[in-house]
Amino acid sequence: MNKEAKVYVAGHRGMVGSAILRKLQSEGFTNLVLRTSAELDLRDQQATLSFMETERPDYVLLAAAKVGGILANNIYRADFLYDNLMIQNNVIHSAYRTGVKKLLFLGSSCIYPKLAPQPLKEEYLLTGELEPTNEPYAIAKIAGIKLCDAYRSQYGCNFISAMPTNLYGPNDNYDPSSSHVLPALIRKFHEASRDKAPSVTLWGSGKPRREFLHADDLADACYFLMQHYDEAGYVNIGWGEDIEIKELAQLIKKISGYTGDIIHDTSKPDGTPRKLMDVTKLRNMGWQASISLEEGIRKVYQDYIKVNN
Repeated sequence: MNKEAKVYVAGHRGMVGSAILRKLQSEGFTNLVLRTSAELDLRDQQATLSFMETERPDYVLLAAAKVGGILANNIYRADFLYDNLMIQNNVIHSAYRTGVKKLLFLGSSCIYPKLAPQPLKEEYLLTGELEPTNEPYAIAKIAGIKLCDAYRSQYGCNFISAMPTNLYGPNDNYDPSSSHVLPALIRKFHEASRDKAPSVTLWGSGKPRREFLHADDLADACYFLMQHYDEAGYVNIGWGEDIEIKELAQLIKKISGYTGDIIHDTSKPDGTPRKLMDVTKLRNMGWQASISLEEGIRKVYQDYIKVNN
């Protein structure tokens, strides 16, 4: 990608898209095409195609998606499947129709089978049943990977895919009904510390293990892949190590200064026991993450309390 190329970042106001936008701007890209969801509904096929025909971007980074945590994924199953299928189908097909030079599709680690061997290697896709609570979202993302590969195979499109692990960072979602585990814990511990609550209650046993990657590291990896990766299939993007949820809670408790107790509500579901990405493929290409979990959470927590104190 040369710095004068026209680049469309779909979903630029979300956590992932905004991190990609910051990365591109820091690298000197100025010809950036951006639309909010209010300006362009990517679920609308004709509107998406008309936009792409008008703008004719050289490169597309597809970070737009309907996202949420375990609660939202399980309740709004139809919305998560329909909205994500429509968004990615419309953008990917329009990119083919308008001659986009390269497109990067971003998925999620939930595409892997619930009980897949750990760490999760790219070849484990479609080797077992998915985690039921986020199956609709996972199926949509799997379809996106296969759609990119199909356009590559049939039409020669340079459409690539990457699957990030659990993410956190600036512009994260802290809504208690739809957020992922890390921002949900930041909010819980901050509010408990502020209100001097005697305890914080967490869903599940705290035993599941999760891997976390700062959104700025993801953006750096996406930029790297746009420069160096031109193959079918997809690439895992992660830190390469994981942590128990109860350990994560203790870390956030320490960072927030909360002094009360942690209670586990074991009547609530744990979700997938473990989701650690095997990042050998990406590391062998020459990229690895650099923002440690504690460093990243401290930065995010400071940002959060500036807005929520």
